[in-house]
Amino acid sequence: MAIHWFPGHMNSTRNAINERMKAGLDVVIEMLDARCPGSSANPLLAKLTEGKPTLKLLNKQDLADPERTTRWLAHYNAQPDTRAIGLDASNRAPAQALIKACRELAPLRGGMVKPVRVLICGIPNVGKSTLINTLASKRAAKTGDEPGITKLEQKIVLAEDFYLFDTPGMLWPRISVEESGYNLAASGAIGRNAFDEEEVALELLSYLRRDYAQALIERYKLGDISALNDEDLLGAIGKRRGAVLSGGRINMQKAAEVLIYEFRQNILGRITLETPEEFMQWQAKAELAEAERKLKAEKRKQKTKTPQRGGPTVAAVADEDQESDGSDSGDQDDQDDQGDEVSTEAEGVDTPQVSDLGADTHEQVRPASAPDGA
Repeated sequence: MAIHWFPGHMNSTRNAINERMKAGLDVVIEMLDARCPGSSANPLLAKLTEGKPTLKLLNKQDLADPERTTRWLAHYNAQPDTRAIGLDASNRAPAQALIKACRELAPLRGGMVKPVRVLICGIPNVGKSTLINTLASKRAAKTGDEPGITKLEQKIVLAEDFYLFDTPGMLWPRISVEESGYNLAASGAIGRNAFDEEEVALELLSYLRRDYAQALIERYKLGDISALNDEDLLGAIGKRRGAVLSGGRINMQKAAEVLIYEFRQNILGRITLETPEEFMQWQAKAELAEAERKLKAEKRKQKTKTPQRGGPTVAAVADEDQESDGSDSGDQDDQDDQGDEVSTEAEGVDTPQVSDLGADTHEQVRPASAPDGA
């Protein structure tokens, strides 16, 4: 599933980060979703802030698998110029720890002459505004469970010599790691109109039955699920949760909404959708596919160049015809290479809303009400 969700304000965020880098910056805080720490790390942000010390905050750790959170913290703390801490944004004590960590990452800054300048970034709906309000002991930033609620850069003075610059949540124009797209959609970081809920629910279910099967069995009072395929299992969940149409047919759309909602609400228990080792494998696979895509696009460009003398040979025409039979995606690849932000901004200028999926106090995507029967 290809995810392209890059509303116009995200492009503005990219420009704001570039300007902040030019103005001077000491530390970058990247807030990650502890349920998918690798998938929620923004490669575009890493490129924009290259060379700056980074503090990785694994937010919503109270929703994540604690054993896996420990592994992710060790993974990031092993990287140069990087610190990582787990965080529940509603708890003030851990939140104060990030100020200390930032000062340690910028030991030569401090005092009125050289205040510590910190940029805080993250994907949409990861909990930045809630954290900032906790730090500042007031509602310094708007909060909500809708992706992209912060639309402008904000400066928050947390201490006389500690300035925090908040930016709107930002994804990257092209999510090349397929598994990351599913995990971000399941976690609530992507607007609803940008993905198919049933497809995401089936991918989520495939992972949960492998690593958290007991949680599914206990929540939905299921027996042995090993013989069921993913669609049948989703149907069984829908039946248990009342997603039944006339004639006993299962409403698969409603079943998908219920599963995603209950994952986001932590009703299924503390779950993390990836380990460091898994994510690195997904990333390597995506990088290989990206290299092959670019090579294919380059070959197409070379083949379609007009000869200086005469027309194309019969063999060249035949080669092009043969390639066109199964390479329509190459045209899109060429367009992507020319500028991802152009092709993706138009898809979500207005932040998509989520309906029928409930909410929580951790800035998850919230509809007006939970799914019927949930």
